Amino acid sequence: MTAGLVLAAGAGRRLGRPKALVEIGGEVLVDRAARVLAEAGCDPVVVVLGAQAGDVVAAASLEHAVVVVNDGWSEGMGSSLRCGLAVVADTGATDVVVQLVDQPHVGAAHVRRLLARRGQRPAVVASYGGEPRNPALLDASIWPDVCESAVGDVGARAWMRAHPDRVLAVACDDLGGDVDIDTAADLEGLT
Repeated sequence: MTAGLVLAAGAGRRLGRPKALVEIGGEVLVDRAARVLAEAGCDPVVVVLGAQAGDVVAAASLEHAVVVVNDGWSEGMGSSLRCGLAVVADTGATDVVVQLVDQPHVGAAHVRRLLARRGQRPAVVASYGGEPRNPALLDASIWPDVCESAVGDVGARAWMRAHPDRVLAVACDDLGGDVDIDTAADLEGLT
């Protein structure tokens, strides 16, 4: 069973609001990220919230998602990844696709491409221009080690850099860019 995990806990300080609350095309980004994972076949989909969690829950539908609030969200993405993986581990999932909330061009096709390579390496990650990015598919066997290296604003990247022989990069350039939203200018460039 492959779970989905949306990391959506940040305050979006440079943007001026949580990225989870950003609306593009009539859909808030947290709903979009959860929908993409579900459409690709991930079940369950766990969404980690933090900053303004109440506002995000009020604005989003989060239909069929398991919502968890990371009280330590201000410590950085590593804290949210550890929180989310703990919840996913309780579901009995054998692997998980980790998706960031602020990448509106990542779709179900990206996730399905990673899933098609499941089992070839413990970590399967989308790449763009030869650079590993998101989403990432992580086998349950590596979750403890990933959690150990997920500190501050670093998620699974530190583990993947330390174990390149255990990571399969899958080109996703043809499926759309890996643009993420960090600032108001980034958001304006999308609309």
